[in-house]
Amino acid sequence: MSNSPAGRTRWLVPVLTALLVATACTSSGSSPSPTDPPAETARPGVLRVLAGSELQDLAPILEDARKATGVTVQFSWTGTLDGADAVSLRRTDGKYDAIWFPSNQYLRLDPAAQDKLVSEVPVMASPVAVGVRTSMLDGLGWGDGSKVTWSQIGDAASAGKLSYGMADPTRSNSGLSTLVAVASAFSNASTALTQEDVQKETPALKRFFTGQRLTSGSSGWLAQSYTRAETGTVDALINYESVLLSMNRTLPPAKQFTVVRPVDGQVSATYPLTLLSSTAPSERESFLRLTSYLLKKDVQRRISDVTLRRPVAPDATAAPGLPSDLRPELPFPGSRAVADGLLAAYQNELRRPSRTVYVLDTSGSMEGSRIAALKNALARLTGTDDSRGVRRFRNREEITLLSFASAVKWTRTHLVPPTGGSPGPEAELASINTDVQSLSASGGTAVYSSLEEAYRVIERQQAAAGDDRFTSIVLMTDGESNAGATDGDFKRFHDALPAGEKAIPVFPIRFGEAAVNQLQGIADLSGGKLFDGTGSLDGVFEEIRGYQ
Repeated sequence: MSNSPAGRTRWLVPVLTALLVATACTSSGSSPSPTDPPAETARPGVLRVLAGSELQDLAPILEDARKATGVTVQFSWTGTLDGADAVSLRRTDGKYDAIWFPSNQYLRLDPAAQDKLVSEVPVMASPVAVGVRTSMLDGLGWGDGSKVTWSQIGDAASAGKLSYGMADPTRSNSGLSTLVAVASAFSNASTALTQEDVQKETPALKRFFTGQRLTSGSSGWLAQSYTRAETGTVDALINYESVLLSMNRTLPPAKQFTVVRPVDGQVSATYPLTLLSSTAPSERESFLRLTSYLLKKDVQRRISDVTLRRPVAPDATAAPGLPSDLRPELPFPGSRAVADGLLAAYQNELRRPSRTVYVLDTSGSMEGSRIAALKNALARLTGTDDSRGVRRFRNREEITLLSFASAVKWTRTHLVPPTGGSPGPEAELASINTDVQSLSASGGTAVYSSLEEAYRVIERQQAAAGDDRFTSIVLMTDGESNAGATDGDFKRFHDALPAGEKAIPVFPIRFGEAAVNQLQGIADLSGGKLFDGTGSLDGVFEEIRGYQ
């Protein structure tokens, strides 16, 4: 039997359809957590779905589905691994009827989630692939790219011949799938990936990730970043095949990809629309009507045409340009402990370390609950209870705290050492928290002058260390800049920066009465992204970790 997504679906679809009919009259669940945002009230004919934001491209198909079936899909967006946590921790109970992520493989490893997933219906498929600038192929000796292995990609990366971008595997399923694919291919694993496999291939994995020069918390932002002139020197992107092919529709000739699908295997997203056990019977009927519609032959072809993902129904044809040749599916970790261990190894050992300056507004308006919220959010990043390495500062990471009001008050820099040394990371994390807790509120708000100082801090650090790190600036403010440099001053300052420093993104966090136009302008100018911390600073600081 074929191990491809399409091959699996030939037997999966009828089985799942029967399962849906059998389970349409059962329901269980519990109340949502009082700390979570209020859920939309369940309504007949409305399917509340927690999903990955890449599914926005299904809007025209789902509008047709609404007309044909009477089912309206109401999306809430989050990342795949964050969504997995929400299901396991029962945060989806009573709030959502279904989840729809690229893959449920990570979620299924958690015993706490086993009774949450009633039925899974794969809707479309896309493997992770490597988009290499077509102009690079001859120099790499890869011909037309059809016979390349993951090892060849790693050799080119470690030799400095190929630089690439990929999404953070602790935030994005495309990043997780890449990490698993490389580890499985290198270890020649034929069954579930083990901790021994990962440990054996750690040196090869380190060499592979020396080529990573661009990171992101999502597949979509990774694609946007590649198109910027400042990041145009990246030679390749590792992303879903569908994303790479879609990018080719609009990329200028000099940045066009040849999509390389390594011959030694792939990890595919099959986008299973998944019914949750807490869903009411009426919504289960809606789920059945919707999935039956989406698997129709003509609908599958339209999905493929619109999204450039592969159809899963055996009688459907793919969009022109999608390959018909199949690659073997590489094995996923066999347990949650192995998966989390691989993720933690990526964060703390395998990937390039990062350098981040946190530009923190401690003006008078931050007094009271706001400064307390800031301290609490940053303190969470100094914790040690973090199995997959996403909720604390990473080993080898350089963190600078810059406290400002009418002017910069102070800057303090910390370097988190690797595990196993003396002292270990715990002592430095505690020292960071001591500085965080010393933050105090007073004075005005000099946003632009403080950002200029952050760039100067990075320039000095880079000159002193002579190292190569993922570098970014995080700006948190609750007000409008009313002291020091103006936005025009900052633009002139930024325009005069050397190319390398100009490419350093700023990730502003909107908090309180922050001037959104100012913050969006900073994000746009620097190639960063604006985050909204008005609901909770805790989650925003953790989300930004995927972009550093």
